Amino acid sequence: RIVGEDDGGKLFTPDEYEEYKRKVLPTRLQNRLFVSWRSPTGMDCKLVGPETLCFCTHRYKQHKTDFETIPQQRPIALPCRVTGCPCRAYHYVPLNGAQPIRCRCKHFADQHSAASGFACNTCSKCSGFHSCFTCACGQSAHAHDTVVETKQERLAQGKPVGQDVSYAAMGGLTGFSSLAEGYMRLDGSGVGAPSVEALDSPVMSMDHPFLKAFQTSSTSPETLTDAGTSTQVSSLRRPEEDDTAFFGRRYQDRV
Repeated sequence: RIVGEDDGGKLFTPDEYEEYKRKVLPTRLQNRLFVSWRSPTGMDCKLVGPETLCFCTHRYKQHKTDFETIPQQRPIALPCRVTGCPCRAYHYVPLNGAQPIRCRCKHFADQHSAASGFACNTCSKCSGFHSCFTCACGQSAHAHDTVVETKQERLAQGKPVGQDVSYAAMGGLTGFSSLAEGYMRLDGSGVGAPSVEALDSPVMSMDHPFLKAFQTSSTSPETLTDAGTSTQVSSLRRPEEDDTAFFGRRYQDRV
């Protein structure tokens, strides 16, 4: 995952690998680009990863993702590095299940040219790819934009950037939740993982019942005086219990 497609399919020697790391990793850590598919409301409906397909049908990791100096012009173009591909900038296009979405001309996205304008290769009436597909966020697909931005630009918007990693073509992935669609992520604020202080803070009465149940599980039943809390602890499986013992104890509690 560190080298990615940079070895051209030929395995680096140990010396070449060390030289590659010495040259590329500092630049990659400093100049990482975050790629997302953003709705008009500002939600990142899709965070692009190394295996995410472009309109040209090649993956994000097959595009230029490392820059010694970040370009000043916006939007930042990430051209495809596959020989003969006319794609000049990474452009995410969603899938309808497992198949490409259709254009207004009724042809699939992969039946259009990846060159600028996205003209249809099958018919002459199409003026350029334009889909009526609707994203799960409720906005149409053509209203979304593929956004390429720096770490500083994302921080200025309050969006997560995760930890600095040396892996190639990570795009917008910052954690496990990045694999989910925008409307499904629990962290709607975009601030990322909670701080250590927040995780270590005591569970209050206004917190989620799930947190309160697990908070009380660490307290011995002998020290509990509240009947409701004792019932919550009793309903939890103990580490040494098998299924028979657990369900038998739960039955006795109800009797």
